[in-house]
Amino acid sequence: MNAPETHELFTLPQGKNKVEYEVDSRIENAGTFTIYLEDHTIGNIARMQLLQDDKVRFAGYKAPHPLEHRIQIRIQTNGQITPHQALMDSLSALTMTFKGLQTQFEKQTKTMSTN
Repeated sequence: MNAPETHELFTLPQGKNKVEYEVDSRIENAGTFTIYLEDHTIGNIARMQLLQDDKVRFAGYKAPHPLEHRIQIRIQTNGQITPHQALMDSLSALTMTFKGLQTQFEKQTKTMSTN
């Protein structure tokens, strides 16, 4: 069977970085991030958040193969920030969004448990 071993879904091989970045030499202010052990979930929310930034001209992602546990996020900016900074800004914004969601959830569950 072609399916990878279960541990490969969760374990990064020794010496392998979680994120790799490659500058696109054909397009100015563009590059591709490869993120290992992630899937469409993080790819789609990162893309959506990146597209909220006026400094980002293009953001897209793909999962190159269904049996490989990695995604590629391609970013092009207008030159005011780098693709790296655009991704960091979007992930920081997502972190704040999820923290707010967690706070609201905890508040609502506390309210429900007291009733």
